[in-house]
Amino acid sequence: MSAKRDYYEVIGVTKTSSIDEIKAQYRKLALKFHPDRNKSADAAEHFKEISEAYAVLSDNEKRKLYDQYGHAGVDGKYTTEDIFKGASGNFDDIFSDLFGRSSTGGFESIFETLLGRGGRFGGFGGFGRQRGSDLLYETSITLEDVLHGKHVEIDLHKNVNCESCSGTGCAPGSSKITCSSCNGQGQVRLTRRMGFASFVTVGPCNSCHGQGKIIEKPCKNCKGKGKTKGIRHLPFDIPPGIDTGDYTIPEEGETIPDGISGDLIVRIRVQSHPKFKRDGADVFFDAQITMVEASLGKTIEVPTLEKPEKIKVEQGSQPNTIIKLKGKGLPRQNSRGRGDQFVRLVVNIPHKLNKQQRNLLEDFDKTFD
Repeated sequence: MSAKRDYYEVIGVTKTSSIDEIKAQYRKLALKFHPDRNKSADAAEHFKEISEAYAVLSDNEKRKLYDQYGHAGVDGKYTTEDIFKGASGNFDDIFSDLFGRSSTGGFESIFETLLGRGGRFGGFGGFGRQRGSDLLYETSITLEDVLHGKHVEIDLHKNVNCESCSGTGCAPGSSKITCSSCNGQGQVRLTRRMGFASFVTVGPCNSCHGQGKIIEKPCKNCKGKGKTKGIRHLPFDIPPGIDTGDYTIPEEGETIPDGISGDLIVRIRVQSHPKFKRDGADVFFDAQITMVEASLGKTIEVPTLEKPEKIKVEQGSQPNTIIKLKGKGLPRQNSRGRGDQFVRLVVNIPHKLNKQQRNLLEDFDKTFD
C-alpha cells in the first residue's frame, strides 16, 4: 500500500504557480526521467508520477477539484484514462518539442509507459480494456497503531469471478472463439470514398466489442459476464509511520468482464491522542511540574508511546523548557529510524495561597533585597 505524494510537490511547484510555470517544470522533469533517455531502475516510476501530476495540474477543472479535495476528489471522479484523456493536447505540445513529431517519445508512448506495452486506451491508437471503478474503505487508527503498524482484514462486496465458469463467462466445457468479423483483432477498418480521396477509419468491432473473441456458449450462472456479486476477503497491513490520508492498494477495486480492475482506496484518519501531539515523526508531551520542582530540580517520570521514561528536571528550569527523548517518536515513513519525543515543562503557579504559604514566599522574596 503506497501513498500518493502531493502533485505540487511531485512537479516542484506551488499552488500559486501559473500553468506556464508548471509546464516549464514538467518539461525539465520529463526530459530527465523519460525511460527512452534515462535507463536507471526508478526512472519509469518517476516518469509515471510526474506525468500523472502534470495531467491533473494542467487541466483547470481537475486542478480545482484537487486543490479543494486532494487525491480523493480526483480519484473519486476520474479513472486513469479520464485523467490523461483531458490532458492529451498538453502532452502532445510538450513531447513534440522535446522528442519531435515522429519520435516514439510522444503522447501515445506515455500511455504505453504508464500502462505497460500494448495497454493503450481506446481513442489513442488502440482499443484497450475498460477499467473497473475504484472502491473506498475508510478507517481510523490510533497513534499506537502508527508506531507499530496494524493488520487489517476486511470483506469487500464487489464483483468476483463466477464459480461456475472460473471467470471465463463460458459454459463449462466450452471456450471463447476467435471473432470472425475482425479475425481476432478487436477492431475493423472502414473505407469511405469521397471524390478522388479515400478515408480510412478504425473502430472497435461491434461483434466482439473490441475483445477479439466471442463467447459461443455463455455460462448460465453469470450469463456470460464471468463475474457475479460476492465477497472478497482482503487482508492487508497498515505500515508503521503512516499519516492521515488516502492510500492505494492496486487492482483491489471493482472488476468488470474482460477489463482491468480498479484500485482500493484506503482512507486513513489518525485519531487525536489524549496525551501526545504529533508533528510528522516527532511527538510532543506537556509535563506538569510545580514551581518548587522547577526551582530545586527533580527527576520525574513521563509517558512515551511504549513505556514510561525518567527525565531530569534541572535546578532553575524555566517554563516551556524543552527536553528531548531521542528516538522515542514515530517511525519515519519510507526511511529508517524514528523521530523524537519532546517534553515541554509546564510550570504550574498556584492561583491561591494560604497564609503560611504567602508568608514563606514573602520571606523568600526578602532574601533578594
